[in-house]
Amino acid sequence: MAETRHAHPPYLLIWLYLFVLTVAEIALAFELPFSRNVKLILLLLLALWKAFLVAMFFMHLKFEKWNLRLIAIVPLPLALILVLAVITEHVW
Repeated sequence: MAETRHAHPPYLLIWLYLFVLTVAEIALAFELPFSRNVKLILLLLLALWKAFLVAMFFMHLKFEKWNLRLIAIVPLPLALILVLAVITEHVW
């Protein structure tokens, strides 16, 4: 089995980036004067970005082959359907 070498990601820099995104989420949730819907959309986008960073660097998907990435990507549409069902539950 061939082993491919790659440079280690800058974990501290990624952690700092995640920390800054978390501070931005807290500031957005409690301090910034946006409407509720805009806040929810922005918080969702920030959470997705953070999840992407964690998956790519801390779960090492950035360095894996495409078929292993596909295993992680396939459940995402199902999760989106679940989230949309829960969000729109009060409408029904």
